[in-house]
Amino acid sequence: MMGKSINQKHKFATLREGALVEIQNLKQYFPIQDGLFGKKYVKAVDDVSFYIDKGETLGLVGESGCGKTTAGRTILRLYEPTGGRIIYNGTDITYVDMMPYRRKMQIVFQDPYASLNPRMTVGDIVGEPIDIHKLAASNKERSEKIIQMLDRVGLNSEHANRYPHEFSGGQRQRIGIARALAVDPEFIVCDEPISALDVSIQAQIVNMFEKLQEEMGLTYLFIAHDLSVVKHISNRIGVMYLGKLVELADSYELVFHSVHPYTRSLISAIPVPDPNTSRTQKRIILEGDVPSPLNPPSGCRFRTRCPYADKICAEKEPEFREIGNRHFAACHHLDKVH
Repeated sequence: MMGKSINQKHKFATLREGALVEIQNLKQYFPIQDGLFGKKYVKAVDDVSFYIDKGETLGLVGESGCGKTTAGRTILRLYEPTGGRIIYNGTDITYVDMMPYRRKMQIVFQDPYASLNPRMTVGDIVGEPIDIHKLAASNKERSEKIIQMLDRVGLNSEHANRYPHEFSGGQRQRIGIARALAVDPEFIVCDEPISALDVSIQAQIVNMFEKLQEEMGLTYLFIAHDLSVVKHISNRIGVMYLGKLVELADSYELVFHSVHPYTRSLISAIPVPDPNTSRTQKRIILEGDVPSPLNPPSGCRFRTRCPYADKICAEKEPEFREIGNRHFAACHHLDKVH
């Protein structure tokens, strides 16, 4: 099914049964001024399609600037999409009023320092979404909900009267998670939620996400650039490069049987704790820099850094197709990659 939806450029396929979130041919172009009268577009997300089943975690990885954060924010309509469809629980929400869906779809931001209002107490930060969506009939119920949410993320009732600057980075991120949970959502976009935290804290936060998912039946889009973290928490993983999805597969399948040369390079960079294995592991170093999204290469966008690139890669964009059970990739030379 998914292969169809991607191949039919201007014709949308039927919905996937059981999917909570499905995006079809999603595009997010940002206009920028080029000279006095010209206008160019940064194609941050360009014709991307995937689905996330209820209760699963889809990891989205790639280098900085590949479009993964933009994809996550566009799904929540924090950015209005340039093209494509966003389907939530069987309903097309691409152009509808989002207010009823804000309760169901939440986000945890990357920077716990910038995403919390420094002038608000923790209680008011967590209580704000409860107020907006009118989820508490009285002040007493509101206070109970706030304390319950703080408790859920490992904080206590005393923290409610304090301000964000009084907390560590890890604690602030817990406050951000409590705020997202306050409206009892179904789907959370986790936008690099641990990249600004110390390594010692990262594992705690990832474990907490897994525990919350189990307790509350949550569905996650987990965005990160660190594949070693993503493979731990995700059921399936998608790899993005310069606005395009280049590979998508079950977590184990992607890590141990990846077929795209870019994915292979990312996986070779995962640190191995065993020094003997580490010495024998061959690191795949990519040549050159990531091209500008303002002027991406013709054909396959990865071709300027790919060791297998030839004439067809410059002339024709590879089709994102299913190559095995729920394993998708976009490459002209899958038979050559080893």
